[in-house]
Amino acid sequence: MVAGKTFYRFYLPTLLLCLATLPARAQAPGQGGGSFRVQCPTATLLHPGSTATGGSGTVGNPSPDQSEAAYNGPFYRTVGQDPSGAYKFGTPLAFVDHGGAIKCQEISGGDGMMTEADGNQTFMFSFGPLSGLQAIRNGQAGTQFPSVFNKPYCDPFYGANYLNGQPNPFATGSPCPSTTDPNGALSDPAGIMNTGVLNGNIPAPLIAFDEDDEFLLNLSNVGMIMRPDLFEQHTVHFHGYPNASSFYDGVPDATIAINIGGTFTYYYVAPDAGTYFWHCHITPPEHLQMGMVGQLYVRPRQNRLLNNTNLFQSLAGCMLPTGAPAGSNNCSTRSVTSVVGQQSDLRTSCNPATDILCSVPIPAADTGAKYPATGVAKYVYNDGDGSTAYDIDVPLQIHGFDPNFHFVGMTFNPEGFSDMKDKYFLLNGRSYPDTVGVAGGPADVLGQLASASNPDPVSHAISTTDTDSISRASQPLPSLITLSASKGLACAPTVSPCGQRAALRIADLDVQEYQTLSSVGIPMLLVGFNAKILRDQAGNNLYIKTNSITLGGGESLDVILDSTGIAPGTYFLYTPQLDHLSNDAENFGGLMTEVVVTP
Repeated sequence: MVAGKTFYRFYLPTLLLCLATLPARAQAPGQGGGSFRVQCPTATLLHPGSTATGGSGTVGNPSPDQSEAAYNGPFYRTVGQDPSGAYKFGTPLAFVDHGGAIKCQEISGGDGMMTEADGNQTFMFSFGPLSGLQAIRNGQAGTQFPSVFNKPYCDPFYGANYLNGQPNPFATGSPCPSTTDPNGALSDPAGIMNTGVLNGNIPAPLIAFDEDDEFLLNLSNVGMIMRPDLFEQHTVHFHGYPNASSFYDGVPDATIAINIGGTFTYYYVAPDAGTYFWHCHITPPEHLQMGMVGQLYVRPRQNRLLNNTNLFQSLAGCMLPTGAPAGSNNCSTRSVTSVVGQQSDLRTSCNPATDILCSVPIPAADTGAKYPATGVAKYVYNDGDGSTAYDIDVPLQIHGFDPNFHFVGMTFNPEGFSDMKDKYFLLNGRSYPDTVGVAGGPADVLGQLASASNPDPVSHAISTTDTDSISRASQPLPSLITLSASKGLACAPTVSPCGQRAALRIADLDVQEYQTLSSVGIPMLLVGFNAKILRDQAGNNLYIKTNSITLGGGESLDVILDSTGIAPGTYFLYTPQLDHLSNDAENFGGLMTEVVVTP
């Protein structure tokens, strides 16, 4: 009797998992079955598709193109019952609409392999992409609008097949049908399993969206092929993220965890802008050390202001929105009763007189800074003075791997947590020189000459051959930083020539140690810590100009590198901790990357 129980407990789930990966049983498009359910709505109460916030359609009949339309300023919205009768309230809901859109992403939870800079392959517990695959393979965020996400995935780069070569039920040949998209989602069970197994990424798929967005993240647990004895659950926890609902927080004590063969959709309304990160919250020391960690950043609503808008007035609430009721519009008193901007939104308002924990205090004075008259501006935070303006995003995830811990984790033995000691030190899943690795041949799309030979010549992603002999893009995100000394926009027209400013979004996801990064030749401007702008409650900027920053596991920093006045050449961003400049037994590696300044 005991033997029978043992068989059903250990071998039957393994058999079912193996059967689930067989492409011969792929279901036809639209056919139900299994517990996988992937969703991305095209309209909600907050973004009904009838305004500039979500498309050009009408409530109940949203636009098929759910891209984020031009933002024409905030306005008051009242939601009661929409024409289709789908949404009903006893009392109409009135709120100030600041824009944003619906955005979605899909990931798998399972295992995979990655390649270290010394050539060794390392086993991981890992998350992998199931949507936005083309964007992620090219080092970009996989977050997509519904109009892209809701199209079946098909990528001509892989010959109209899934990443692991299994048949794509939505594309029987090449080229891909017009109804598909290389950044679309894998919504059918066969596609999720065909692509998700062994498809681990380090870092986990990059997530990036905008303040005021509604973001839905679908997690499908595809199981661990290399460890069929483990029936590991997985969750997603947005670390440091001010999420109001514990149901979506990913901590299994307060919410749910996802079993093998299941899909769960996390829902968030984007909060304060800044740099966060995300990870699995099941036995965190183990799953973090094994690689289930990823980057996340939220862009501020200040990015979508109208041209020539005064940044301070927009933030402090000195401008009335369309449809605003009569009332005070006194910027000196910063009334929150009838004005817009940060101060009119209960999620983001900041009044130091009553709230000593204000996350984004408005500046002490109006500097006269304006959103550019032409072009599109980028800011790290809703700063109100333009001080966090930048040209390019550079997400940098610091992590460390203990190769012995990973090897034991693959070989059916319990890991020794007390003996854990990192020997590989990673920036975006790579050690130097792979951190700057670009394709061989002439200058690549970043303007950098050949430096390494292992990344893919098109996407620059490092691929690893897994145990099934299939090569997958395991480390898609390089750390090479390329700046122009004269073609920047963030400081123009006040500075000439204007260099480029790079926003380094640095997160440390180490289990063990503190990490230090130094910049030689290009000063760092530290503007944010743990997704909060460095500013006191009186509105004075407390930015730190330095050449070295230190952070521990679970912390994030926002740093700006400015190439204005910097001579063209190659500079280094590296750790002065000499034992972290290594690839296991090899020296001259680890936490280091290059900053290339061009004329």
